[in-house]
Amino acid sequence: MIRDVCEKIVEEVKKIFVSSGDVVEKTLAAALCNGNVLFEDYPGLGKTLLAKAFARVIGAEYKRIQFTPDLLPADITGTKVFRNGRFELVKGPIFTNVLLADEINRSPPKTQAALLEAMEERQVTIEGETLKLPEPFFVIATQNPIEQEGTYPLPEAQLDRFLIRLKPGYPKSVEEEMEILRRRISWKKDDPTDEITPVVSLEEFRSMQKFVEEIFVHEDILRYIAEIVRKTREHEIVEIGASPRGALALMKMSRAIAAINGRDYVIPDDVKLVAKEVLSHRIILKIEYAVEGYSGEDVIEDALREVEVPKVVR
Repeated sequence: MIRDVCEKIVEEVKKIFVSSGDVVEKTLAAALCNGNVLFEDYPGLGKTLLAKAFARVIGAEYKRIQFTPDLLPADITGTKVFRNGRFELVKGPIFTNVLLADEINRSPPKTQAALLEAMEERQVTIEGETLKLPEPFFVIATQNPIEQEGTYPLPEAQLDRFLIRLKPGYPKSVEEEMEILRRRISWKKDDPTDEITPVVSLEEFRSMQKFVEEIFVHEDILRYIAEIVRKTREHEIVEIGASPRGALALMKMSRAIAAINGRDYVIPDDVKLVAKEVLSHRIILKIEYAVEGYSGEDVIEDALREVEVPKVVR
């Protein structure tokens, strides 16, 4: 049963990444949707460790790119080189199942844009030749939201291609922080991810993704999602609200959450659980409200309060 497999995946990741929250479950939900994930939080909170651990646990091939100011688009996608009298394609690290884009905002917009086609269409075009990427393919990116020097903010079009934005946050308690220290002592090294045994094969994970596509969504749930998204466009502090892609993302994540919880249908709580993480980064506030400290999360909270929750019977 998919619920049992999901529990094993989460349990295995949490052997590496200490967290009492639901960030691992939401990362899994995004992966089940073949969706790109953006981890945005302060330095030293384990964002890269979580991304690497997750890729290993689901049996996926993964490659890591450290984004730097001198990184070129060809360093990501690959290029053609002249060898033995002809041009040969040299594939870049993007040809993998899970691409770990570490500190993605440290590279200039031209380099960031090299991921746009891959993140949306699961293909890349190199010197006029279009190549399909392996299945599944998704990007797990990290960025530091507070450091501005030497960084290039992600443009709205690229942010919109991330299915979900997650903030792991600080440990919730002293005990949780102590557990991080205990595990570091037992590992005897900083990065234990190379010792992770996959819980599922890549083929099994593809089957799980197909199962999520079959999750039933009632018409009332579709209306609930649509009304939440429309509220983000009508809010008085919003310049640009969530797009239809945001509505699709919210539906996809709701289906995945239902599957993780062992259901073959979506309930309103599935939608509410992920609404902030799915929609908040797709909202642009009016400048006068942004400088006062308002955020996209505030808009989503208002929308969830105002939209009537449907009483769905399966």
